[in-house]
Amino acid sequence: MKKFRGTGVALVTPFLENGAIDYPALERVIEHVIQGNVDYLVVQGTTGESATLTESEKLEVLAFTKKVNRRRLPIVYGLGGNDTRAVLTAIDKIDFSEVDAVLSVSPYYNKPSQAGIIAHYQAIANRCPVPVILYNVPGRTMSNLRYETTLQLAQHRNIIGIKEASGDMDQCMRIAKDKPDDFLLISGDDMSTTLMRSIGAEGVISVMANAYPEILGAIIHGNETYSKKGTFSLLEINPLMYEESNPVGVKCLMQLMGLCEDFVRLPLVRASEDLKARIKTTAEQINTRLFYSPHLD
Repeated sequence: MKKFRGTGVALVTPFLENGAIDYPALERVIEHVIQGNVDYLVVQGTTGESATLTESEKLEVLAFTKKVNRRRLPIVYGLGGNDTRAVLTAIDKIDFSEVDAVLSVSPYYNKPSQAGIIAHYQAIANRCPVPVILYNVPGRTMSNLRYETTLQLAQHRNIIGIKEASGDMDQCMRIAKDKPDDFLLISGDDMSTTLMRSIGAEGVISVMANAYPEILGAIIHGNETYSKKGTFSLLEINPLMYEESNPVGVKCLMQLMGLCEDFVRLPLVRASEDLKARIKTTAEQINTRLFYSPHLD
């Protein structure tokens, strides 16, 4: 489990203007984050716009990421849904070579009971040939993975952690207090990561690491001073990433950085001119050079 104790970057999926996947840009993004010393790659999570990629496109992106990565970093693959049978069928079609775990979002739209969520995850964990990381994001799914549910699922031998993006610190503390020692509590919100570290979280799956991997490295691997400094440096720009929905903001930022274009797939649309101007102004004030120390001590 040590390979997931650090910064995971929830990779964007760059697009061309015609909506096709921009593979040269994806390669630039992957190299950018690897050179920024992230600890693992998360492919086809929410930030990767998995909701609007076809099944074949998702598998192509995974295969391409493996090729570019060349086994340098662990890979986590996003695999979830609100139809348990469909998720199980998808598992059988995936080439899990070089995939170290899957990140599986709690079922959305259906609003299942906690018993239904438990049964859903148990079915996935029983079928999946690699470990499963739970993903709790009530703001998108409209159902919360209660801490009692998480602790029960933590007993499954193939469920190794949770990406917690509920924003409920009481819930996170209860997980941290009673979880098995080898069960990973992972921050699902960049700006909560320093606080989550203080109660026992062992990493983050980050949106901002697409643009600023070195800052997230400081937040996760730095001492208290560097961790707070990294968090505070993102204080103004982070809300802009979500103002018109994720990954609209971060793709706009990455376009300004020359990493990829800012195209997204409908029903998302590109950042408004007003938002783009504010992102540009705010980004110009961030000094990433402060976070390049290899020791951060």
